[in-house]
Amino acid sequence: MNNLAIEPRSSSQRLQEQAPRAVSRTMHHPPAAMSIDLTHKKIAVLMGGPGSERRVSLASGAGIASALRAKGADVTEVDVTGADFEFPDGTEIAFNAIHGTFGEDGQLQRILEARGMRYTGEGVAGSELAIDKIATKKRFIERGVPTPASEILREGASPTLPVPYVIKAPREGSSVGVFIVHEEAQAAAQLAEARKFGSELLVEQFIGGAELTVGILGDLALPIIEIKPAKDFYNFDNKYPFLNPNAGGAAEHLCPAPLSEAVTRRVQAVALAAHRALDLEVYSRVDVLLGEGDEPYVLEINTIPGMTQVSLLPEAAAVAGISYPELCARVVALSLARSSP
Repeated sequence: MNNLAIEPRSSSQRLQEQAPRAVSRTMHHPPAAMSIDLTHKKIAVLMGGPGSERRVSLASGAGIASALRAKGADVTEVDVTGADFEFPDGTEIAFNAIHGTFGEDGQLQRILEARGMRYTGEGVAGSELAIDKIATKKRFIERGVPTPASEILREGASPTLPVPYVIKAPREGSSVGVFIVHEEAQAAAQLAEARKFGSELLVEQFIGGAELTVGILGDLALPIIEIKPAKDFYNFDNKYPFLNPNAGGAAEHLCPAPLSEAVTRRVQAVALAAHRALDLEVYSRVDVLLGEGDEPYVLEINTIPGMTQVSLLPEAAAVAGISYPELCARVVALSLARSSP
């Protein structure tokens, strides 16, 4: 077991001072437009994948492909089911739209690097770190990023944190394998479900405040989104109601989040610090809970965030004055800069 302490308020204040470029919710002027010319650029959009988020990835990939075509790119959509995928000769960059397993965990990145193909998003090291909630948690603590107290369960161990707590499969995305235990009577069944995803689990202190998410684009923190799920927490059905209409899932998104100027800047600063703590360079979406005293606690970072028509990153970018096609173009430009010699 590895108990991890909650960071004090002074830590997030220090992080705020280190991140002066965070975007304020009172921002009236959008970020300066970047000159990104994708005309005739040959881009392969990799989508699908063999993991549990395949359907979400297919939806993200379709949206990205359409957006890149709107910017003049020559786009090929590639449905990836395993390591033997192919893309057209002359492809200049692969746009990785595969969430979770295979696409977000370093596997795809290694394959593309072995083939000498540039790709969007983070490299192997950043992808492997960010996909692993346990490794991410350790890095947050090492670098002073406030995060909920937690413990690691191995080989059938039971939690020692008091209820309520959250059980997480450490290498899944889109809230797959996440269970909130409000009463001890629920614990055995929830642990059994979580262990279907692996024997090692992360258990976190439950923070009952507002659910927030912050998109990061390069070194820019986008406007904060507050998420109000229709029921439960922001789980798979609430994130992607169009994939399972009968589940009754939905969520209200408030962007910019209705926070004070001071809290807004603190949350954005903490999110940007979390992005930097993992040595990320391109883009991400940082999930944050607002605890007592409006203190932000970082949960995790998504390095291939959803890009569907209801996804959070495009919504925040739009509020910042960045259109969906421009967002996709910026991801390409930042990724090319990351992979430049």
